[in-house]
Amino acid sequence: MGAHSIEVGTAPPSPAEVVAVARDGARVGLSAAAERAMAASRAHIEELAARPTPVYGVSTGFGALASRHIPPELRTRLQLNIVRSHAAGTGPEVEREVVRAMMLLRLKTLATGRTGARPETARALAALLNAGITPVVHEYGSLGCSGDLAPLAHVALALLGEGRVRDADDRLIPAADALKRADLRPVELGAKEGLALLNGTDGMLGMLVLALHDLRGLLTAADIATAMSVEALLGTDRVFDADLQALRPHPGQAASAANLRLLLAGSPIVESHRGPEDTRVQDAYSLRCAPQVNGAFRDTVAHAALVADRELAAAVDNPVVLTDGRVESNGNFHGAPIAYALDFLAIPLADAASMAERRTDRMLDKARSFGLPPFLAADPGVDSGHMIAQYTQASIVAELKRLAVPASVDSIPSSAMQEDHVSLGWNAARKLRRAVDGYARVVAIELFTAARALDLRAPLRPGPATATVLAALRRHVPPPGPDRHLSPEIDAATALVRDGTLVAAAESVTGPLA
Repeated sequence: MGAHSIEVGTAPPSPAEVVAVARDGARVGLSAAAERAMAASRAHIEELAARPTPVYGVSTGFGALASRHIPPELRTRLQLNIVRSHAAGTGPEVEREVVRAMMLLRLKTLATGRTGARPETARALAALLNAGITPVVHEYGSLGCSGDLAPLAHVALALLGEGRVRDADDRLIPAADALKRADLRPVELGAKEGLALLNGTDGMLGMLVLALHDLRGLLTAADIATAMSVEALLGTDRVFDADLQALRPHPGQAASAANLRLLLAGSPIVESHRGPEDTRVQDAYSLRCAPQVNGAFRDTVAHAALVADRELAAAVDNPVVLTDGRVESNGNFHGAPIAYALDFLAIPLADAASMAERRTDRMLDKARSFGLPPFLAADPGVDSGHMIAQYTQASIVAELKRLAVPASVDSIPSSAMQEDHVSLGWNAARKLRRAVDGYARVVAIELFTAARALDLRAPLRPGPATATVLAALRRHVPPPGPDRHLSPEIDAATALVRDGTLVAAAESVTGPLA
């Protein structure tokens, strides 16, 4: 495979490969081992399909209708019907990157040879990805019980040449037209293949992998924003010393504190108030306890990444084809492991954002900012400075707290009580995506505000690392002055946080940050 291609085999894909396919349009291909594994398991399915005794998913109905034995002449129609009937989503379109991640993850499960799908069906799914054809998947439809049934059904529907898709140029067109233009033929499903295409947790897992990728960069940016706030508020760096942090040996806390030490090293502002003339005993919690909060967030990300890695190595389907040829029903499609991780991430995300907002508010309050002008305004009273930027940040934090309420503690029974407990993992994933977006904006507003405060501390200067970050921001956001339209500046700062520009600026001085 080429440099921009991913080989999908019997081994799990890496998170980086999922991101490459989802976001960067990397091409995919099936390994020879995957082709052999699928062919072997398919032979077992064909043999079972020929038997007179019913086998779930092969010669029976589904869910609460599993007790009906389907005669051979109706089985092709059975597989077609399950795709059509389960493609019942509604609401706005889900993002292209989510659909592509979901398609890749279903492909990797087919490639394990545990689903009984034919190699040609897997190749057709790979071809859809490589042609840049993205099935329209809707916001609402998944309960996370037998996996993400409705979202995956919309993907499978496109393989059949039905439903709507976005082509490589993002045009909304019928799937049949997209396949024809790409010189692809609709798939004719064999026994069990409809179920094999639908019964997975690939949507929620894809969103977890993408969120983890984004959060790693945002956590480093959050430490940078924290360091700039510590300088702006004339805080001390002594509380971040390694020997103090070692008294509570959480890995995330140690990593965050190490970042802060590197970022604040050599800061003239920090050095300016080390002497006995500074009578403050300790800083506010939002400064002093930042490694404990941001670090606990890091540890939660590490736990969720462990869950994601296990899921990437999983073969989720029901029934599954075992290596000895048995076809067994199971409960591995339940989304609870992923749903819990998705919900767990939303909790420290909201809390870390809340702490960031408190630091922002402190910089704007004349009574707590140690000499900064009210709201960092050029002419307080005439100018409002960053007053409403903090309102915006607080509004996002309030929304993040709401999004931290777990989806996975709820359950709505379905399928005539056959599926009497569901994970709602898709719902957990959808709200986490919104939360990650909000958190990026919260971090950006803190950094954007701290940068203005640092400029206003002149002639005192920030440390080498934070000064480099400030300079990188100033190439896109002008320095302090009279009131101006702030929305474009907040958006510019958010883009620099998201794309890693500001982290790269800091690391040009500090070396790699955690």
